[in-house]
Amino acid sequence: MKSRVTSGLPGIRMKSLPLALLVLLASPVYAANLTEVYREAQQQDAAYASARAAYEAGQEKAPQGLALLLPSINLGANTTKNDVDSPTSNRQYNSNGYSLSLTQPVYRKQNFAQYEQSKSQVVQAEAQFAVARQDLIVRVAQAYFDVLLAQDNVALAGAQKAAIGEQLEMAKRNFEVGTVTITDTHEAQARYDLTTAQEIAAQNDLEIKNRALQLILGKIPAHLNALNGKLPLVLPEPNDMTKWVAQAEQQSPQIAIQRAALEIATQEVERNRGGHYPTLDLVAGYSQNSNSSYLVSGTVTSQTVGLQLNLPIFQGGSVNSKVREALANKEKARQDLELGNRQAALQTRQAFLGVTSGLAQVKALEQALVSSQSSLDSTRLGQEVGVRTNVDVLNAQQQFYTAKRDLSQARYNYILNQLKLKSAVGVLRDEDVEQVNRWLM
Repeated sequence: MKSRVTSGLPGIRMKSLPLALLVLLASPVYAANLTEVYREAQQQDAAYASARAAYEAGQEKAPQGLALLLPSINLGANTTKNDVDSPTSNRQYNSNGYSLSLTQPVYRKQNFAQYEQSKSQVVQAEAQFAVARQDLIVRVAQAYFDVLLAQDNVALAGAQKAAIGEQLEMAKRNFEVGTVTITDTHEAQARYDLTTAQEIAAQNDLEIKNRALQLILGKIPAHLNALNGKLPLVLPEPNDMTKWVAQAEQQSPQIAIQRAALEIATQEVERNRGGHYPTLDLVAGYSQNSNSSYLVSGTVTSQTVGLQLNLPIFQGGSVNSKVREALANKEKARQDLELGNRQAALQTRQAFLGVTSGLAQVKALEQALVSSQSSLDSTRLGQEVGVRTNVDVLNAQQQFYTAKRDLSQARYNYILNQLKLKSAVGVLRDEDVEQVNRWLM
């Protein structure tokens, strides 16, 4: 009895599996649906973990910016051993002291601009993390359905190979009894060999797709829940591309990142211009020093409070240069925002058309599959009564399996375009993953 793989790829003969796929099947595996895979990815995906760490780091920009407006307090202390040698005396003594100083910025244009910058940096970090969160959903769904499609292709290639094998055996028997020519046998053999090559390619593609999912999860699911036989086909709501584009311009986190970048660049111009402005600080200090020298003995205490003004006059032209640099970066940020708007509009239109055309394509391919099945049945019947040839049956089989393969891919693309459309406008949520998961068996 020939052994069969019971984990991962049911129904595929072990002897036909490439070595890479055998290694895959020996890897740590587990069963999961889309929601479970997504939750696992939230914990295991390195790209998402990196984005989360960047978000946490970005949140610290706010307290750093605020700190520039708050007072700074410093404590200092010293102790010194003195050895004085003079014509009249030779004395050794210690002097000790400590000081406490406070500086409160009253007017510092650069600090105010940097504080406003920090607010925009926090907004940017939040938008970047929102992009990463939505990107994770799309990447997980893409990898999940890529595996399902690869599994479908392996199963279809195996079924097609078996069907062609039956036709090949029939052609050989009929040739032996003289009812058909050798041409039918050669045609069936060629189709069989081609399908064998396609089956090997499908198996290798499945191994690659599993590895792509492993890149996200760190492990490979032994089984993924497949789509139900009947996929709900609905148009986007609202069914108006211009409204989706307008929503993307308002809510897209990609555009929010570019808006924040423009605001940061604008404040960078103001911060560098602040190098020309005076600074005014409130300063206060307290110090105490003691020594036991032959001139002075005892403790000296000092307390000071006042205002300190600094007016920069000339720094070698560096301030003007930095302002020009900041203005150029501001223009770059403005152009990046314009590009971001255009890209968001393009991505939204592509995803919208992908949903609407994908829906029509799925319906058309469902009907094509029914027609192909009817054509195959009729062709087989015609072969039995002698009005159709073996080549006609092979062509009908090819058409039938091509329709099944195309329908499978169209169904997955339709779902992915729905997720991409919501991602483009910034409204893709975990609830959408749950919704797709309910379409699985």
